[in-house]
Amino acid sequence: MGGAVVNDFQINLIMGQAGESSIARWLRARGCTVLPVYEKIIDNGKGPHLFLPGRTLVAPDLFVFKGSDAFWMEAKHKTAFSWYRIGARWVTGIDIRHYLQYLEVDRCTPWPVWLLFLHQGGQAKDSPADSPSGLFGNTLEFLADNESHRSDKWGKSGMVYWAYSDLKLLATLEQVRQAEGLPVDVGMNIAKAA
Repeated sequence: MGGAVVNDFQINLIMGQAGESSIARWLRARGCTVLPVYEKIIDNGKGPHLFLPGRTLVAPDLFVFKGSDAFWMEAKHKTAFSWYRIGARWVTGIDIRHYLQYLEVDRCTPWPVWLLFLHQGGQAKDSPADSPSGLFGNTLEFLADNESHRSDKWGKSGMVYWAYSDLKLLATLEQVRQAEGLPVDVGMNIAKAA
């Protein structure tokens, strides 16, 4: 019998958890307190939920606070930005169904929702090789008004995308790695190790 077979879901889960942990360590290094909304073990493929009177929403990954400031944060870890040929720009995105749920969380709680993307750089499928790298993000309030485009070609419910130019560079990849206590030249591509 050989080693365990690792499927795409498991690789994506490992990569996502590694990215979420990296972002949480970066936030902590900046003086923030980070509360994961759920355990890292996902129950039957379901992520965290926010239970409101009369309904349930998919919740962002983390609740972050520093002093009296607080916000929700959804963390995404990706290899590279994609090249959107029609718009001739770098884009990144998330599943539309989850995006719509996070917008509801943003509307019905007093804390803003931030969407953060940790990109390793390199090359996505059918894209140029010089994709930007680093930790990028913005509030959902801003992103809702600045969508690049939507597509029903990817994901179960389709994807919503944002242009690289509409995301703030929050930290370089090196700054994120330093917050983790890793040497700057150490890669974080968990998928290769799985």
